[in-house]
Amino acid sequence: MRNVARIKLGYYPLPPDEGTRLRQLLNYPTDAVSVLGPCAGTGAALVQLTDNANINRYAVELDAERARLGNWLTREQAKELLAVPDRSTLKGKRDYLIIALLVGCALRRRELAFLTIEDIQLREGRWVIIDLRAKGGRIRTVSVPIWVKQGIEAWMAAAKIDKGRLLLPLSKSGKIVGDELGDWAIWSVVEQSSKQIGIEHFGAHDLRRTCAKLCRKSGGDLEQIKFLLGHSSIQTTERYLGSEQEIEIAVNDNLGL
Repeated sequence: MRNVARIKLGYYPLPPDEGTRLRQLLNYPTDAVSVLGPCAGTGAALVQLTDNANINRYAVELDAERARLGNWLTREQAKELLAVPDRSTLKGKRDYLIIALLVGCALRRRELAFLTIEDIQLREGRWVIIDLRAKGGRIRTVSVPIWVKQGIEAWMAAAKIDKGRLLLPLSKSGKIVGDELGDWAIWSVVEQSSKQIGIEHFGAHDLRRTCAKLCRKSGGDLEQIKFLLGHSSIQTTERYLGSEQEIEIAVNDNLGL
């Protein structure tokens, strides 16, 4: 039925303003619940309607045109995206950190939204994010690159914070206005920043995929990338990364024969 209706009426994504108004009307239980989006498209509406709630999200989309395939950036594009936020401002420092943690540590939106300062600790001489709970209840520890840690320190110093949630909401004038940043706000930062470098329909999860792709292209071990992403198996990570044939530098160029 939906396909017939689409032919007649077209496909209209939920406008963000309408999603915001609808979210204000929804009251979710404090205990964790599961929400299924049966015709989810790219999942943007599902994220917005469950923003800042204790929700396990599941989505189904059978229409290939609506269920956009995963996207990712090249290294040069990632650098360009990181340069978008104006780091002379408080908002710029926060937005830079959002992008840096997504592309540098492969975090999920919800993991980033709930990240606390106390979660960032020294282990074996380096900074890590401890005890991240992935899908299926798996626990993982994520190493924090030096340049990401520098972004964390710059934001914390400017925001004058030393405990609690790492990322905080800001008013239009750039003042802190609360103690919790919803994962929809993280989605918005990434989407708006990517538009400024000419990339449309690019979400926070695409930066997680970008991190994995760049790790692999830099020679990262597949099993270590699996640990970074919190996947249950190597096969899941292989499907996540996909396969790309390298023609310019082929694997059989260095057989030593």
